[in-house]
Amino acid sequence: MTTTTEVTALAARVRTRLAEHHPGVPIGELRTLPGGHSGLTYRIAAGPVSYVVKAVPPGQRPVGRNDVLRQARVLRALAGSPVPVPSVVAVDEGEPAWFAMEFVEGEAIEPVLDEHRLDPGLCRTRMLALAPVLRALHRTDAKGDEPRSPAGELEQWRRTMRAVPTELRPGGEALLATLTATPPAGIEPALTHGDFRLGNVLCQGEQPAAVVDWEIWGYGDPRIDLGWFLLFADHRNFPRLGRAVPGLPDEDELLAAYLDGRPEPPDLDWFRALARTKMAAIMGHNLRRHREGKHHDPDQERLPPTIAAMIRTARGLLARRS
Repeated sequence: MTTTTEVTALAARVRTRLAEHHPGVPIGELRTLPGGHSGLTYRIAAGPVSYVVKAVPPGQRPVGRNDVLRQARVLRALAGSPVPVPSVVAVDEGEPAWFAMEFVEGEAIEPVLDEHRLDPGLCRTRMLALAPVLRALHRTDAKGDEPRSPAGELEQWRRTMRAVPTELRPGGEALLATLTATPPAGIEPALTHGDFRLGNVLCQGEQPAAVVDWEIWGYGDPRIDLGWFLLFADHRNFPRLGRAVPGLPDEDELLAAYLDGRPEPPDLDWFRALARTKMAAIMGHNLRRHREGKHHDPDQERLPPTIAAMIRTARGLLARRS
């Protein structure tokens, strides 16, 4: 829990930096911005202009999701590219580190999972409009850390999956064994978002205005992003959780929009299976935490059918590949 004193100290640092961009303009208070999943997330106004501030929680190490400076780095690398991102206006590496970026108006709604009243046609248009953005991301010249191989990505989610009790992940061990036994050859690495989907994109009308939530961006196999993006095209991938959206592009149509006439990348089914493994591992982890009382959320009890479906369909994709 961040204390009032710590927030006050952070606010003073933020105001000083923003005043350099807005001389003579009153700078407002830091207001907690709901929905942030990494570090501390605030909104602050400089006259009529609003900014989002992301900061490392006091006393915590700037690693993983709390490494806000790493997030600022990728946003700056993408500035001016075909990938729409918020502009970074200030970075402070002092402890605790923080950065400020423009506040972008828009809706971030996952059509098959979120409660919403969007017109199905709008959902379809937005999803198809997002496919070229992912393609553009994978074509940027920006680079990241040492590229992670498909096997390295699998290892991360293998550990997460195996931390889930076996009864919550039926068929999980067989799935992991098949993925491990049939690793694909690597291709040219690219900048990856790590959680690329409509729920992490602010849209204005039909068009994406800003790709957000860069906590787990990386530099590696672009098929990792692609497999994950395709997963959210079909509500049937999420039993008891998903909702049908008439006219939403299916995985094949979404893939065609991404490829734009290019050939399908090799071994894509392995990555589609990996995406399902990742989702099953994340959901299993969340369900376990709920049942152990670490994070009480009765809604997690809806997850078992989707976890089972993710594992079952992943195994089906791998069987088709062989």
